[in-house]
Amino acid sequence: MDWQTWHDDYDDPTSTLSRRLRAVQGQIVAFLDAAPPGPISVLSLCAGQARDILGVLPTHPRRHDVHTRLVELDPGNTAIATETAHGLTTEIITGDAGNTTNATQSDLVLLCGIFGNIPDADIKRTIDLAPQLTTNTIIWTRTRRRPDLVPTICAWFEQHHFTRTWLSSPTEDFGIGVHRLTTPPQPLQPDQHLFTFTR
Repeated sequence: MDWQTWHDDYDDPTSTLSRRLRAVQGQIVAFLDAAPPGPISVLSLCAGQARDILGVLPTHPRRHDVHTRLVELDPGNTAIATETAHGLTTEIITGDAGNTTNATQSDLVLLCGIFGNIPDADIKRTIDLAPQLTTNTIIWTRTRRRPDLVPTICAWFEQHHFTRTWLSSPTEDFGIGVHRLTTPPQPLQPDQHLFTFTR
């Protein structure tokens, strides 16, 4: 898979990826708008070119409060993200996003473009460890093609004391969920396996 070419669909405003991106960006804006004063930490796993968070921050009034860590295996994509992030407080790691060693516990965690590309057991494992990843909110995506796993993913998050604060319409061909942790986060343990991409 050429993961740089994969991003080309974002340039078509009618594509599923482009519409999903705009919806994710809207939820990022909502999170930043509601965040209390002070620093805001953001972690994006399998960040790609980080068009979601880096498409929001340059014009957002809280941009100087945000420290973002992007983890992406493809060096071409991290090079593009590095250019886009100029002027922002952004740490970019070219490495395995499926291992917690490259993660940092953050206020907002983006798990976008992951759950449709990994086995169901890995989705569950990632959610099982989600209370270690975030102090507050996770935004995630998953296709709604059959079998539609979105309701099950919501249930898995809610089993770990996450409250669903937003879910995209089931009439869309993509799923986006926003879940907020309602209990104290757990300490983030290094070198834990989250997931392995199957594509």
